[in-house]
Amino acid sequence: MGLFRDSFEKGEFLVTAECGPPKGTDVAPLLAHARHLVGRVHAVNVTDNQAAMMRASSLSVCKLLLDIGLDPIFQITCRDRNRLAIQSDLLGAHILGIRNVLCLTGDHVTFGDHKEAKAVFDMESVQLLQVVGLLNSGKDMAGNKLEGATDLFAGSTVVPEANPIEPTLFKFEKKVKAGARFFQTQAVYDSKRFMEFMSRAKEHKMKDGIKILAGILLLKSAGMANYVNKNVPGIRVPEEMISRLKSAGKERSLDTGIDIAAETIKGVKDYCDGVHIMAIGAEEHVPEILKRAGL
Repeated sequence: MGLFRDSFEKGEFLVTAECGPPKGTDVAPLLAHARHLVGRVHAVNVTDNQAAMMRASSLSVCKLLLDIGLDPIFQITCRDRNRLAIQSDLLGAHILGIRNVLCLTGDHVTFGDHKEAKAVFDMESVQLLQVVGLLNSGKDMAGNKLEGATDLFAGSTVVPEANPIEPTLFKFEKKVKAGARFFQTQAVYDSKRFMEFMSRAKEHKMKDGIKILAGILLLKSAGMANYVNKNVPGIRVPEEMISRLKSAGKERSLDTGIDIAAETIKGVKDYCDGVHIMAIGAEEHVPEILKRAGL
């Protein structure tokens, strides 16, 4: 059992971070950033062609993180694989010692840098969670017996600030029934709305032992905040925060972003089971975010 699952079972407040594979083979910068997270977080997500942008495989980077002492969470999307490839990669993850998996449908290829690519979507996230359950039970999707079952710890995502919230809660319940043990949310900025979501989500947990980690996105500048508002569904950075970042100027905007992330954690930590900090390319600032948040 890895650090993340062990801490989950012990009921600890969970802290996870995120890193993105390189667009190429040079992993030195990624590993340099990742080493700042050793001993500071319970697990690190590795994105899977995030936003449909072609990058090195999530699985390979997960193994590199495992080798330097981090507990990786293998993100796997349905966009790029049929059911043969999905099952093969999940078996491969277990063989490599990777036990955590985040099941995602995936952004459509029209968002990315290979718009001519053919999206697969042989299944979606709920079905993917069910596949993990099958492999854990020792069978594949065709009902064939495996020569060695997996022992994967599955989670998924949820958008707490979606409007209306009812479709999100319906999908959340389906994911719980399909076997999701943990959820990492889309970035949270409105503490009140997040509290309302958590109250509603508890009605849909269906069973004990489901944990929700609030997503915390590090805003590095006002420009980044505006980009998020225009291009990322389910996130709305308040104008007050954008004004703070703009007023800070180029020299202090990152520091202000760290303050905002820490303040957001303080606002939600009493209502969730952990936080998932998204500071891709700036992982070295995660310890400072945690320090300012009092974690």
